[in-house]
Amino acid sequence: MSTTHLADPPATTPGDTSFFGHPKMLASLFSVEMWERFSFYGMQGILLYYMYFTAAEGGLEIDKALAASLVGAYGGGVYLSTILGAWLADRLFGSERVLFGSAIMIMAGHIALALVPGVPGLIAGLVLVGVGSGGLKANATALVGTLYREKDERRDAGFSIFYMGINAGALIGPLVTGWLQESQGFHWGFGAAAVGMAVGLVVYTLGRNKLPADAQRVPNPLPAASRTRYGLIFAAIAAAVAVLLATGAVNAENLAMSMAYAAIGASVLYFVLIFSSKKVTATERSRVTAFIPLYIASAAFWALFQQQFTFIAVYSEEKLDRNLFGWEMPAAWVQSINPVFIIIFAGVMAALWTRLGRRQPGSALKFSIGLFVMGLAFLAFIPLAGEGKTPLLALVGILLLFTLAELFLSPIGLSVTTKLAPKAFHTQMVALFFLSVSLGTTLAGILSGLYNPDDELPYFIGVGGTAMLLAVGLAAASPAIKKLMGGVR
Repeated sequence: MSTTHLADPPATTPGDTSFFGHPKMLASLFSVEMWERFSFYGMQGILLYYMYFTAAEGGLEIDKALAASLVGAYGGGVYLSTILGAWLADRLFGSERVLFGSAIMIMAGHIALALVPGVPGLIAGLVLVGVGSGGLKANATALVGTLYREKDERRDAGFSIFYMGINAGALIGPLVTGWLQESQGFHWGFGAAAVGMAVGLVVYTLGRNKLPADAQRVPNPLPAASRTRYGLIFAAIAAAVAVLLATGAVNAENLAMSMAYAAIGASVLYFVLIFSSKKVTATERSRVTAFIPLYIASAAFWALFQQQFTFIAVYSEEKLDRNLFGWEMPAAWVQSINPVFIIIFAGVMAALWTRLGRRQPGSALKFSIGLFVMGLAFLAFIPLAGEGKTPLLALVGILLLFTLAELFLSPIGLSVTTKLAPKAFHTQMVALFFLSVSLGTTLAGILSGLYNPDDELPYFIGVGGTAMLLAVGLAAASPAIKKLMGGVR
């Protein structure tokens, strides 16, 4: 998945061609993002196994369904943290400071997972990595934007290079941590993630003073008079969360559902604020209405796609034939298949949309196609159901469908969100898109807990069929949605 941001500060840096024709600091940002994705996906690749494997295997022996729901809740929390990271950058510290602090938090989280045994290390590690990843995810791309003037023709190419760093890290991370987990143990894998993040942080630190002034700029500074009020609000929220945890009202068993309710509640609040605002024109209100079915489709899509880290992880470990010429491939290596396909096909899809121009499908229809293909990917498991191992090539084909579905929906999501956003609520609308990802990621953990290896068909038919029905409904509604968009494609 690509890293996104909530707001690009205006670029002011003069032309610098010292890194393959691009500004030198692109290499530093490429490095920190690549190593952050290396550490994040490397850790994510072995996380579920660490939670449900037996103690003899180095795990924590958490119930498998509960572990999957916790992984989903953790992923949902990362996207909720993205909104917080963007707010801190926009209102208080600027993107550069938030990114630097977030990178340190991520490294500390991986160190906790590597060195602190048991559940305490798990909790400390996931909280630090989750909040840190949200902060870094929100601001890394914004900093790339500061390296180029607005009309610099190298801008798109620079982002393409940066995007390659994201997927290179996502590809390599699980390969390293998966091998270390199987050969040395889980904590060695988590340690490798910490080392990777440390390398990225060192490279970035050596050059951070060379970033343009815009990287330090706070786009919308919070007035001094308001800081106390916001401080009290955040303190009240933190106290409420602490009470819920201390009283057991929110616990490991219901954390995923609590996270889902939080994402839904925040989404409803955002929609109410936008619809009730006098700053929103009739045309803008119509466009926000058009976004509602896209929000639902996005949440449904991510509820399936993010099962790469829940259901697919369990399936790869238990059902997949990973034997290659007498050698058994680590199950975590399956997580590297999607990044390979993204690297291969992202440019192809971008070229296709460019070539089609005005003849390409509208955003709603692209969402529909992505969701339909995602449902089809789960139905493709049906011939593989039952006893016996699944051939590796079959799962590779299914993950190709995952990738094609992602390319129809994920890059389009943020783009259409910014197009439909009212001028007064640009950031809030993008936050809504992230909330749909948060909700879907949380649901991915909850849904995967329903998978029963002894009776697989109901799961594949139910999950895949529901997604395809939603896709057909969205396609049927696309003319009405296009009309509500008021000229936006």
